[in-house]
Amino acid sequence: MLLVLLLLPLCWAVEVKRPRGVSLTNHHFYDESKPFTCLDGSASVPFDQVNDDYCDCKDGSDEPGTAACPNGSFHCTNTGYKPLYISSRWVNDGVCDCCDGTDEYNSGIVCENTCKEKGRKERETLQQMAEVTREGFRLKKILIEDWKRAREEKQKKLTELQAGKKSLEDQVELLRTLKEEAEKPEKEAKDQHRKLWEEQLAASKAQREQELATIAFQELDDDMDGAVSVAELQTHPELDTDGDGALSEGEAQTLLGGDMQTDAASFSDRIWAAIRDKYRSEVLPTDLPLPSAPALTEPKEEQPPVLSQPAEEEDEEEETEEEEGGDEGEDEDSQVPGEEPKETPPPVVPPQTASPTEEDKMPPYDEQTQAFINAAQEARNKFEEAERSLKDVEESIRNLEQEISFDFGPNGEFAYLYSQCYELTTNEYVYRLCPFKLVSQKPKLGGSPTSLGTWGSWAGPDHDKFSAMKYEQGTGCWQGPNRSTTVRLLCGKETVVTSTTEPSRCEYLMELMTPAACPEPPPEAPASGNHDEL
Repeated sequence: MLLVLLLLPLCWAVEVKRPRGVSLTNHHFYDESKPFTCLDGSASVPFDQVNDDYCDCKDGSDEPGTAACPNGSFHCTNTGYKPLYISSRWVNDGVCDCCDGTDEYNSGIVCENTCKEKGRKERETLQQMAEVTREGFRLKKILIEDWKRAREEKQKKLTELQAGKKSLEDQVELLRTLKEEAEKPEKEAKDQHRKLWEEQLAASKAQREQELATIAFQELDDDMDGAVSVAELQTHPELDTDGDGALSEGEAQTLLGGDMQTDAASFSDRIWAAIRDKYRSEVLPTDLPLPSAPALTEPKEEQPPVLSQPAEEEDEEEETEEEEGGDEGEDEDSQVPGEEPKETPPPVVPPQTASPTEEDKMPPYDEQTQAFINAAQEARNKFEEAERSLKDVEESIRNLEQEISFDFGPNGEFAYLYSQCYELTTNEYVYRLCPFKLVSQKPKLGGSPTSLGTWGSWAGPDHDKFSAMKYEQGTGCWQGPNRSTTVRLLCGKETVVTSTTEPSRCEYLMELMTPAACPEPPPEAPASGNHDEL
């Protein structure tokens, strides 16, 4: 065995005889016992014209070892490293192009043979890559097994959810029926409550209008003869209809419906509605009589306290304040007990009996109506809760069906990426990749993210489909296409985004290192000493 190892260097030193610049694979074309035929078949020349520094063949194949033919190729043996073809024009040009220096055999330049050192470094790199591939593939097999187990669990959960969905659907329909049955008496009771309130409100408003009309009639009836005449109506110029600031006799007669005077009943029925918005009361608020309690003070037994009671209390409080304050001038004519102050005082209408905001507010429901409301609300809550549960189950079913049917590679090795996101920070941006979902970029110093595309499809070549991903329809570029990203998958022991570039406008290229991309490594060859070539 030792003798064999000692003889190996001698064996490596033996070379097949061939012209300079010819590779081992082509040496059989150069047989010195017969004429040389150009490799393109264009001509034949005597063999002694090979490497005679004169170009005879159009393809330059007769001068593999000289610079005579500009289109020729010189083969560097590069023992200990990778063989290499260089252009014949570089032969003897004073530059060492071959690591073994054979291209400068007649230039006077001494080239250092660096092939062994290059080969050593190359072998180290290849060994490191082989180690990464072996470890990555080991992790890949774990990922495949993990997905098999996860897929079985998800399939089992999906089956359970699909079975439970039917039960939930039946429950939702039952609760829907109970809800609708509970809402019928609720609606009837609420409608009845509102109807009674609106009737009371209408009666109260009608009574107030009657009282206001009566007060206005009494103010206008200066001679207290039980009738309002044209002359008496003319004492209120604010009722002017033609905008000249005075109420003429004709205008007053028109307001009285063509009559010269009107009694209290006709005034209330016909005249008051036409003048109430312009009419200004002549008396101070403290001089006004208190209105009688409206109909709202007498609700049915099941009704809660009616609105008129708080209104009366407000009237009494306001009257007390006015009595304490005394007369404060003509401007107080515009403030009426129980009425909210208007934006542009003084108001043109006589005093109201209660605050509109209070009176317009519907009173609380009686006990029976409230019981119907509570029962209906409880039925609604139960129905809505069951409906939400059903929607959650349906959403879970959709997500599981999508994930189980997704193409995660030949053996599901890329499935672990589905719920993950990875980032790469550069000088300007933070790039974010969420596999099978989206790619985005965000300014490093803050700002809104920009979509670089959403999941499209696997985009590798036919023989290696799962080596690249395509993300499409991102945010549009200014006067350009929508952004898109191609993600190249590289073998690695860890999952990390290694680079992001923009080779073309709005088209990004991202590289993701992952064990799932590691191919199965070839069997490790047994150690057999040094090798001359890689």
